[in-house]
Amino acid sequence: MALNLDQLATFVNVADLGSFTAAADKEGLTQPAVSLQVKGLEQRLGVRLIERVGRRAQPTAAGLDLLAHARRLLQESAAAEEAMLPYRDGASGRVRIGSGGTASIHLLPRAIAAARKRMPGLEITVRIGDADDVLRDLEDNSLDIAVIALPASGRNFEIEPFYEEELLAVAPAGSLIPEGGPDAAFMRDRTLLLYEGGNTRRAIDGWLAAPNTRIRPAMEFGSIEAIKELVAVGLGWSILPGLALKRERAGLVTTSSLNPRLTRRLGMVLRRDKHLTRGLREMMKCLREFKG
Repeated sequence: MALNLDQLATFVNVADLGSFTAAADKEGLTQPAVSLQVKGLEQRLGVRLIERVGRRAQPTAAGLDLLAHARRLLQESAAAEEAMLPYRDGASGRVRIGSGGTASIHLLPRAIAAARKRMPGLEITVRIGDADDVLRDLEDNSLDIAVIALPASGRNFEIEPFYEEELLAVAPAGSLIPEGGPDAAFMRDRTLLLYEGGNTRRAIDGWLAAPNTRIRPAMEFGSIEAIKELVAVGLGWSILPGLALKRERAGLVTTSSLNPRLTRRLGMVLRRDKHLTRGLREMMKCLREFKG
């Protein structure tokens, strides 16, 4: 049976004030209630803690030894309660986000900044990985929310699409692009530099597909930033998310919508049983408000 913090606090007050009556006044209790608290602690520990010397109540040798431990326990208890205040008041918290590379670089920073503005004490961590790894960590509850390209599946998941993004053809600056945008046949004849793996790549492969044709890009990369640099120096064409091209320096690459247009949806994924803390609710709200 654990020590009772109320009994420890009463014992410390009696020892410090030298009086059961004074301790009762301080705690707003009756004197018999204070006596019962101290007696209960003595019975729990099996030792005498307070003895009367004249008119004063003083700690015994065992009581003196306990005092230091009791003060430390009460201080730690008070510190623990103080640490919990921001969470109770909704001013603090933690959100662990898992995301793919594009969203983590071009979408999440703005959403995180908006959430932190609303909750300055909110701690946010971001783990970058492919969709399968992120969803696995979400299932294990080592992440609170995933922000990934859809589709995503899992019986234990709640999935909420929140942003539709166009995928664009990206070519070296000065390249001639067909009126109305390049179609799949045109793009298949280019030297393609494509992002490897994931839902976005599957969408691109599906758009490029033709009967009896297998898409074989000249090079594959795990970094969209690397692809942009290689396109800029003339090594090939690519198809990339529009978010990744918002801040491109003028003149380095040429971009165009595809014909027909190709889009992907980004979504929030959470466990169905996830408790929605204030911090998580604010993060979700900021993602819904993202306008690209």
